[in-house]
Amino acid sequence: MRISEIPLVVVRGAPAGPQLDHRPMNIHPLISQTQIADAVSELGARITEDFQERNLTVLSILTGSIVFVTDLMRRIAIPHQLGLVQASSYRGTTTSPAELRLNLDWLPELRGRDLLLVDDIFDTGKTLSTIRSRLEEFEPASIHSAVLLWKKSRTVVDMTPDYFCFEIPDEFVVGYGLDFNNHYRHLPYIGIVSDE
Repeated sequence: MRISEIPLVVVRGAPAGPQLDHRPMNIHPLISQTQIADAVSELGARITEDFQERNLTVLSILTGSIVFVTDLMRRIAIPHQLGLVQASSYRGTTTSPAELRLNLDWLPELRGRDLLLVDDIFDTGKTLSTIRSRLEEFEPASIHSAVLLWKKSRTVVDMTPDYFCFEIPDEFVVGYGLDFNNHYRHLPYIGIVSDE
């Protein structure tokens, strides 16, 4: 199915009941559930091949990458460890990044291991670039990155992701782990938020 053939979906809140903490939004599907599944399978196969005979640790950047990393780990056919990095630069209804907050308390031993940073989206690149710099302090053997989405037009750092599934336009997107005010992560596809 081509992207243009995916129908518009309007996600609405409940018609009655308690006051909702989000407003109904029009979401134009951009990348289908099938396209995502195919791309994640292909990425898992590449990572499996590239990290043979290496001590791989996958580091999920929370919270946006949680759906992506869960699916990706099942497609990586070599033993690997998992660590969690809590990072936040978008809070509430903002669509522009603010100061990055990091929590590295959930990391396993990283010294001498090959790290794969997994994030939902590479936008300006500042989040991954900052995390990568902080992780170098743990003396890993190598640090690589994999993202689901890449907004190349917004990248402002020298770093680029080693692996990515889709290049997307400069639009605000939700679904498959990406959110607006902590809502819409549950959608099985990636969609563009629209007022139309």
